[in-house]
Amino acid sequence: MTEQETEATEGSVPTRSGFVALIGATNAGKSTLVNRLVGAKVSIVSHKVQTTRAIVRGIAIHDNAQIVFMDTPGIFKPRRRLDRAMVTTAWGGAKDADFIMFLIDSERGLKGDAETILEGLKEVRQPKILVLNKVDQVSPENLLTLAKATNDAVAFDRTFMVSALNGSGCDDVMDYLAKALPEGPWYYPEDQISDLPMRQLAAEITREKLFLRLHQELPYSSHVETEKWEERKDGSVRIEQVIYVERDSQKKIALGKNGEAIKAISMASRKELSEILEQPVHLFLFVKVRENWGDDPARFREMGLEFPQ
Repeated sequence: MTEQETEATEGSVPTRSGFVALIGATNAGKSTLVNRLVGAKVSIVSHKVQTTRAIVRGIAIHDNAQIVFMDTPGIFKPRRRLDRAMVTTAWGGAKDADFIMFLIDSERGLKGDAETILEGLKEVRQPKILVLNKVDQVSPENLLTLAKATNDAVAFDRTFMVSALNGSGCDDVMDYLAKALPEGPWYYPEDQISDLPMRQLAAEITREKLFLRLHQELPYSSHVETEKWEERKDGSVRIEQVIYVERDSQKKIALGKNGEAIKAISMASRKELSEILEQPVHLFLFVKVRENWGDDPARFREMGLEFPQ
């Protein structure tokens, strides 16, 4: 759909569009919520903290509005260069958005990183909405107490209570944003759900499967890159990816005994990629040791992050 097609004509309802940045502590459920609101998987989800590393944009259409959700890295106390880059990216994304959506895990409440983020939000000028997630796990009394304490600290325009996992309350969020975003043409074609290049999305899918399989054994310092993408004459696609780790011991973990781990990761990733691409996928995974890749500017560029000095 072109800008001309989305502009309001006489007597029609004007189109609206804008960017909504989701910020929150690690594992607050941001990626799950973005996927729920978009109605498709655009951001990876795992039990491992700090899974999202760069901003992922998920694009949703609701009524006459195009809502671009920005899934930012979880905000936490940084310890390494990669941590600093992720936290800087998260706050940068928030400051570039039309709306800020602060997501809190209702079970954890205002503890640790969530309280620190709340302090930082006092300096952000954009309209802010509060979303309490996992409300089905908390009593109504505790939810109201949490909502009041948060709103007493920062003036939020609206407060929503949702479950990103089962979708309750999410329609209310979409209805509100569709009316609150500024009038204007849509930024993306109507059928586009993410701005992530397919090669990068494929790498993210494999990284998710890696974490889901090995999140207890494999350290956080692993990275996946799509090195080759070949569309074949029979309608299938051949994809070659490299999993980078920092030590030989980590390579052995990624491969698993008799290659069992890497086979399982490859099978799970290939299945999901085939469903997303709607074509057969031939996926080949390789594990390479690259010491201190977390200090390599090229790897940061590949992830869409600024390399902090």
